[in-house]
Amino acid sequence: MVVLHGGPGLSEYTESLLPELVNRYTVVRFQQRGLAPSTVDGPFDVETQMADTLAVLDRLGLTRAILLGHSWGGHLAMHLVAAHPDRVAAALLVDPLGAVGDGGEADLGRLLGDRVSPEAAARAAELGQKGMRGEGSEADQLQSLSLIWPGYFSDPASAPPMPKLEMSIAAYSGTFTSIHEHFERQTLASLLPKSTVPTLFLLGADSPIPPAHGIASAELMPSSEVKVLAACGHFPWLEQPGSVRAALDSLTSRIPQPNF
Repeated sequence: MVVLHGGPGLSEYTESLLPELVNRYTVVRFQQRGLAPSTVDGPFDVETQMADTLAVLDRLGLTRAILLGHSWGGHLAMHLVAAHPDRVAAALLVDPLGAVGDGGEADLGRLLGDRVSPEAAARAAELGQKGMRGEGSEADQLQSLSLIWPGYFSDPASAPPMPKLEMSIAAYSGTFTSIHEHFERQTLASLLPKSTVPTLFLLGADSPIPPAHGIASAELMPSSEVKVLAACGHFPWLEQPGSVRAALDSLTSRIPQPNF
């Protein structure tokens, strides 16, 4: 199973997910381009990010793998399902940016702002807009994320501390530019209805990416299922430990064994 972390442009942060996976699954994690030890150079577009993931599979001698993608990583996994279904045995999409419209990006910004103080929301929005333009510093963007971090959780007041992260502004800005271009072309909306890859959307009922966006994405895919977790935000394995493992076990039971 290959894990695709979110961001884009963030350092790999899914170590806290490993305890509920490693006693059954062989888990592969890698740093997406933009930060060491991977290449720090671009291009930072969806196509290159897909090629990087396939290069990891090739390096490990894997014809196919289960993909577990969180947030932007779940969106990337949908692109892989759409463009390279022969390389994907199944896909678990954990609270992903969606495939329809803007995928929930506008709702994400609005709801995160609503869940923190007006001062924090305004400062985070200012810094985030600079980052989207490819401006500002890494410290600016990490400050922006820290200001809105509690809003990712069902109960912002009890949110855990933000993990230590690094960020590439070039990867963040460049990848989002490519994401927006694909939204305009409706790449996923046109290709996902052809998918036969077993897929499960694991969504937080209280996520700042409202479940409606994941549900609309799942409706494009004939072989998809949806599970919405009550009282859960954007990080299910932190708020409801074991929920990702349970979803993965359910998903893998649907993989045609002779072909995997």
